[in-house]
Amino acid sequence: MAIKRMSKVESGFSAASMTDMVFLLLMFVLMALTLVNPNALRLVLPKSTNNITEKPYTTVSITPDLRYYVETTEVSFGQLEGALREKLAGKENPMVSLHADENVAMKHVVPVMNIAKSNKYTLVLATSPE
Repeated sequence: MAIKRMSKVESGFSAASMTDMVFLLLMFVLMALTLVNPNALRLVLPKSTNNITEKPYTTVSITPDLRYYVETTEVSFGQLEGALREKLAGKENPMVSLHADENVAMKHVVPVMNIAKSNKYTLVLATSPE
């Protein structure tokens, strides 16, 4: 007497769940890459062969049209010191990276340097590699 099974086992492979996982992984990578670069302003930085290994806590950017940004938030020059104090409150040895376009005159960069010195922040001038 031959016994037959009522249900058959399918030996095929369904890739539907695999495509879902690949899609989610792709979305995660795309979102992570947009968060990697905190400096979203397009500035032409002066060139230099020096580089530092420490990472600054925040950045100050000066555009060619003399607009000031703390990270990506635009502030007036009068609000700059307060914004930096707020960002760096409670940090030990705070470091600020200054991103000034190469066409910005030094008379606009030096006051930012003075703010950093008066608040005892370490200031690093950002440059692009030669």
